[in-house]
Amino acid sequence: MIMKSIDFLINNGVDVNKSLELFGDIQMYNDTIGEFILGVSSKLPKLEEYKNAKDMNNYALYAHSLKSDAKYFGFTKLAELAEEQEERSKAGDVYFIYDTYDKLIDEVNRLIHLIKEYLGEEQEESSTSTTPEETSNREVYTSPTILVADDSNIVRNFVIRIFSDSYNVAAAKDGLEAEEIIKANKNNDNMKAILLDLNMPKKDGFAVLDYMQENGLLESMPVSIISGDSSKETIEKAFTYPIVDMIKKPFNDVDIKRVVEKTIFFKEMD
Repeated sequence: MIMKSIDFLINNGVDVNKSLELFGDIQMYNDTIGEFILGVSSKLPKLEEYKNAKDMNNYALYAHSLKSDAKYFGFTKLAELAEEQEERSKAGDVYFIYDTYDKLIDEVNRLIHLIKEYLGEEQEESSTSTTPEETSNREVYTSPTILVADDSNIVRNFVIRIFSDSYNVAAAKDGLEAEEIIKANKNNDNMKAILLDLNMPKKDGFAVLDYMQENGLLESMPVSIISGDSSKETIEKAFTYPIVDMIKKPFNDVDIKRVVEKTIFFKEMD
Protein backbone atom coordinates (compact mmCIF):
# COMPACT_ATOMS: atom_id res chain seq x y z
CA MET A 1 0.00 0.00 0.00
CA ILE A 2 1.13 3.56 -0.77
CA MET A 3 0.99 6.28 1.85
CA LYS A 4 -2.00 8.56 1.35
CA SER A 5 -2.06 12.35 1.11
CA ILE A 6 -2.41 14.35 4.31
CA ASP A 7 -5.82 15.43 2.96
CA PHE A 8 -7.03 11.91 3.77
CA LEU A 9 -6.62 12.65 7.50
CA ILE A 10 -8.07 16.14 7.22
CA ASN A 11 -11.15 14.84 5.41
CA ASN A 12 -11.62 12.31 8.21
CA GLY A 13 -11.75 14.92 10.97
CA VAL A 14 -8.07 15.12 12.00
CA ASP A 15 -6.87 18.63 12.87
CA VAL A 16 -3.51 18.23 11.14
CA ASN A 17 -2.75 21.96 11.08
CA LYS A 18 -3.09 22.17 14.87
CA SER A 19 -0.85 19.15 15.26
CA LEU A 20 1.83 20.61 13.00
CA GLU A 21 2.10 23.56 15.38
CA LEU A 22 3.56 21.00 17.80
CA PHE A 23 5.52 18.70 15.50
CA GLY A 24 6.89 21.51 13.34
CA ASP A 25 6.76 19.71 10.01
CA ILE A 26 4.94 16.93 8.22
CA GLN A 27 7.97 14.63 8.22
CA MET A 28 8.11 14.57 12.04
CA TYR A 29 4.34 14.03 12.11
CA ASN A 30 4.54 11.11 9.69
CA ASP A 31 7.51 9.58 11.51
CA THR A 32 5.63 9.72 14.83
CA ILE A 33 1.96 9.02 14.10
CA GLY A 34 2.46 5.24 14.08
CA GLU A 35 3.51 5.48 17.73
CA PHE A 36 -0.10 6.31 18.61
CA ILE A 37 -1.02 2.71 17.79
CA LEU A 38 1.80 1.41 19.98
CA GLY A 39 0.67 3.64 22.84
CA VAL A 40 -3.01 2.71 22.80
CA SER A 41 -2.15 -0.99 22.59
CA SER A 42 -0.78 -0.70 26.14
CA LYS A 43 -3.35 1.81 27.46
CA LEU A 44 -6.57 0.09 26.40
CA PRO A 45 -6.04 -3.11 28.44
CA LYS A 46 -5.36 -0.93 31.50
CA LEU A 47 -8.50 1.14 30.90
CA GLU A 48 -10.52 -2.06 30.62
CA GLU A 49 -8.93 -3.51 33.75
CA TYR A 50 -9.55 -0.42 35.89
CA LYS A 51 -13.07 0.07 34.52
CA ASN A 52 -14.01 -3.50 35.44
CA ALA A 53 -12.43 -3.09 38.89
CA LYS A 54 -14.25 0.25 39.34
CA ASP A 55 -10.84 1.76 40.16
CA MET A 56 -11.62 5.28 39.05
CA ASN A 57 -8.35 6.84 40.27
CA ASN A 58 -6.19 4.67 38.02
CA TYR A 59 -8.77 4.82 35.23
CA ALA A 60 -8.45 8.62 35.27
CA LEU A 61 -4.65 8.37 34.87
CA TYR A 62 -4.93 6.36 31.65
CA ALA A 63 -7.78 8.48 30.31
CA HIS A 64 -5.58 11.53 30.92
CA SER A 65 -2.69 9.93 29.03
CA LEU A 66 -4.96 8.98 26.13
CA LYS A 67 -6.24 12.57 26.00
CA SER A 68 -2.69 13.96 25.83
CA ASP A 69 -1.69 11.59 23.02
CA ALA A 70 -4.82 12.45 21.04
CA LYS A 71 -4.09 16.18 21.30
CA TYR A 72 -0.63 15.72 19.83
CA PHE A 73 -1.99 14.24 16.61
CA GLY A 74 -5.04 16.46 16.18
CA PHE A 75 -7.49 13.71 17.15
CA THR A 76 -9.96 16.26 18.51
CA LYS A 77 -12.98 14.01 19.01
CA LEU A 78 -10.93 11.40 20.90
CA ALA A 79 -9.30 14.10 23.04
CA GLU A 80 -12.75 15.41 24.01
CA LEU A 81 -14.08 11.93 24.82
CA ALA A 82 -11.00 11.04 26.87
CA GLU A 83 -11.13 14.33 28.75
CA GLU A 84 -14.77 13.70 29.67
CA GLN A 85 -13.86 10.19 30.82
CA GLU A 86 -11.02 11.61 32.91
CA GLU A 87 -13.19 14.21 34.60
CA ARG A 88 -16.10 11.88 35.30
CA SER A 89 -13.83 9.11 36.62
CA LYS A 90 -12.16 11.62 38.97
CA ALA A 91 -15.66 12.41 40.21
CA GLY A 92 -16.25 8.70 40.82
CA ASP A 93 -19.05 8.47 38.26
CA VAL A 94 -18.77 4.75 37.54
CA TYR A 95 -22.14 4.59 35.79
CA PHE A 96 -21.13 7.25 33.27
CA ILE A 97 -17.88 5.40 32.52
CA TYR A 98 -19.74 2.15 31.91
CA ASP A 99 -22.37 3.84 29.73
CA THR A 100 -19.89 5.70 27.49
CA TYR A 101 -16.84 3.42 27.47
CA ASP A 102 -17.76 1.75 24.17
CA LYS A 103 -18.04 5.15 22.49
CA LEU A 104 -14.45 5.91 23.52
CA ILE A 105 -13.18 2.55 22.29
CA ASP A 106 -15.03 2.89 18.97
CA GLU A 107 -13.26 6.19 18.34
CA VAL A 108 -9.88 4.70 19.23
CA ASN A 109 -10.45 1.80 16.83
CA ARG A 110 -11.60 4.19 14.09
CA LEU A 111 -8.36 6.13 14.44
CA ILE A 112 -6.21 3.00 14.44
CA HIS A 113 -7.74 1.93 11.13
CA LEU A 114 -7.42 5.48 9.81
CA ILE A 115 -3.71 5.66 10.68
CA LYS A 116 -3.03 2.26 9.13
CA GLU A 117 -4.79 3.26 5.92
CA TYR A 118 -2.96 6.62 5.87
CA LEU A 119 0.48 5.10 6.35
CA GLY A 120 0.03 1.97 4.27
CA GLU A 121 1.14 -1.44 5.48
CA GLU A 122 4.79 -1.06 4.51
CA GLN A 123 5.04 2.48 5.88
CA GLU A 124 3.39 1.40 9.12
CA GLU A 125 5.98 -1.33 9.65
CA SER A 126 8.91 1.01 9.00
CA SER A 127 7.48 3.71 11.27
CA THR A 128 7.52 1.37 14.24
CA SER A 129 11.03 0.12 13.51
CA THR A 130 12.46 3.65 13.40
CA THR A 131 11.11 4.63 16.81
CA PRO A 132 14.06 5.89 18.89
CA GLU A 133 15.10 3.42 21.55
CA GLU A 134 14.72 4.44 25.16
CA THR A 135 17.85 3.99 27.23
CA SER A 136 18.22 1.39 29.96
CA ASN A 137 16.35 2.19 33.16
CA ARG A 138 18.99 1.94 35.88
CA GLU A 139 22.17 2.78 34.02
CA VAL A 140 24.75 5.11 35.56
CA TYR A 141 25.26 7.65 32.81
CA THR A 142 28.72 8.61 31.61
CA SER A 143 27.72 11.49 29.33
CA PRO A 144 25.46 14.56 29.75
CA THR A 145 21.91 13.21 30.14
CA ILE A 146 18.33 14.48 30.09
CA LEU A 147 15.72 12.32 31.80
CA VAL A 148 12.14 12.47 30.53
CA ALA A 149 9.60 10.76 32.80
CA ASP A 150 6.16 10.45 31.21
CA ASP A 151 3.69 7.61 30.76
CA SER A 152 3.13 8.59 27.11
CA ASN A 153 5.48 6.89 24.65
CA ILE A 154 4.66 9.72 22.23
CA VAL A 155 5.94 12.40 24.61
CA ARG A 156 9.02 10.33 25.52
CA ASN A 157 9.96 9.69 21.92
CA PHE A 158 9.18 13.28 20.89
CA VAL A 159 11.73 14.49 23.46
CA ILE A 160 14.24 11.81 22.41
CA ARG A 161 13.98 12.86 18.76
CA ILE A 162 14.57 16.52 19.62
CA PHE A 163 17.56 16.12 21.95
CA SER A 164 19.29 12.86 20.99
CA ASP A 165 21.83 14.66 18.76
CA SER A 166 23.05 16.76 21.71
CA TYR A 167 22.41 14.64 24.82
CA ASN A 168 21.94 11.14 26.03
CA VAL A 169 18.19 10.98 26.67
CA ALA A 170 16.96 8.59 29.35
CA ALA A 171 13.27 7.70 29.52
CA ALA A 172 10.98 6.47 32.28
CA LYS A 173 7.37 5.41 31.67
CA ASP A 174 6.24 5.91 35.28
CA GLY A 175 7.31 7.50 38.54
CA LEU A 176 8.81 4.30 39.91
CA GLU A 177 11.20 3.97 36.96
CA ALA A 178 12.07 7.66 37.23
CA GLU A 179 12.93 7.28 40.91
CA GLU A 180 15.11 4.23 40.18
CA ILE A 181 17.04 6.15 37.49
CA ILE A 182 17.50 9.13 39.79
CA LYS A 183 18.64 6.89 42.65
CA ALA A 184 21.20 5.15 40.41
CA ASN A 185 22.61 8.53 39.34
CA LYS A 186 22.29 10.54 42.54
CA ASN A 187 26.10 10.82 42.90
CA ASN A 188 26.56 11.43 39.19
CA ASP A 189 27.04 14.93 37.78
CA ASN A 190 25.90 13.90 34.29
CA MET A 191 22.17 14.28 34.99
CA LYS A 192 21.72 17.77 33.53
CA ALA A 193 17.92 18.11 33.52
CA ILE A 194 14.79 16.15 34.39
CA LEU A 195 11.45 16.60 32.59
CA LEU A 196 8.85 15.20 34.94
CA ASP A 197 5.18 14.48 34.28
CA LEU A 198 2.89 14.70 37.30
CA ASN A 199 0.18 12.19 36.32
CA MET A 200 1.87 8.80 36.05
CA PRO A 201 1.04 5.26 37.24
CA LYS A 202 2.79 3.43 40.09
CA LYS A 203 4.22 6.70 41.46
CA ASP A 204 3.16 10.15 40.39
CA GLY A 205 5.46 13.11 39.81
CA PHE A 206 4.82 14.56 43.25
CA ALA A 207 6.07 11.33 44.86
CA VAL A 208 9.25 11.62 42.78
CA LEU A 209 9.67 15.24 43.86
CA ASP A 210 9.21 14.17 47.49
CA TYR A 211 11.96 11.58 47.12
CA MET A 212 14.30 14.10 45.52
CA GLN A 213 13.60 16.75 48.14
CA GLU A 214 14.08 14.32 51.03
CA ASN A 215 17.46 13.33 49.56
CA GLY A 216 18.64 16.84 48.67
CA LEU A 217 18.75 16.17 44.91
CA LEU A 218 16.73 19.02 43.43
CA GLU A 219 19.73 21.35 43.09
CA SER A 220 22.09 18.78 41.55
CA MET A 221 19.34 17.32 39.33
CA PRO A 222 17.14 20.31 38.34
CA VAL A 223 13.54 19.49 37.45
CA SER A 224 11.02 21.10 35.16
CA ILE A 225 7.44 19.85 35.09
CA ILE A 226 5.63 18.73 31.93
CA SER A 227 1.93 18.27 32.61
CA GLY A 228 -1.48 18.27 30.98
CA ASP A 229 -3.00 19.47 34.26
CA SER A 230 -2.88 23.27 34.37
CA SER A 231 -5.29 23.74 37.29
CA LYS A 232 -4.43 26.41 39.82
CA GLU A 233 -4.13 23.82 42.59
CA THR A 234 -1.64 21.69 40.62
CA ILE A 235 0.50 24.67 39.62
CA GLU A 236 0.60 26.01 43.16
CA LYS A 237 1.50 22.59 44.57
CA ALA A 238 4.24 22.07 41.96
CA PHE A 239 5.89 25.37 42.85
CA THR A 240 6.04 24.50 46.53
CA TYR A 241 9.05 22.46 45.36
CA PRO A 242 12.18 24.22 44.03
CA ILE A 243 11.46 23.27 40.42
CA VAL A 244 12.85 25.36 37.56
CA ASP A 245 9.80 25.70 35.32
CA MET A 246 6.51 24.15 34.29
CA ILE A 247 5.22 23.59 30.74
CA LYS A 248 1.76 22.49 29.68
CA LYS A 249 1.21 19.56 27.34
CA PRO A 250 0.91 19.38 24.45
CA PHE A 251 4.09 21.40 23.81
CA ASN A 252 6.09 22.04 20.63
CA ASP A 253 9.80 21.66 19.96
CA VAL A 254 10.53 25.37 20.51
CA ASP A 255 8.84 25.39 23.93
CA ILE A 256 10.53 22.23 25.19
CA LYS A 257 13.96 23.38 23.97
CA ARG A 258 13.50 26.63 25.87
CA VAL A 259 12.54 24.81 29.07
CA VAL A 260 15.42 22.34 28.81
CA GLU A 261 17.95 25.14 28.19
CA LYS A 262 16.59 27.01 31.22
CA THR A 263 16.77 23.86 33.36
CA ILE A 264 20.34 23.06 32.33
CA PHE A 265 21.36 26.68 32.92
CA PHE A 266 20.03 26.35 36.47
CA LYS A 267 22.43 23.44 37.07
CA GLU A 268 25.36 25.28 35.49
CA MET A 269 24.73 28.23 37.82
CA ASP A 270 24.98 25.95 40.87
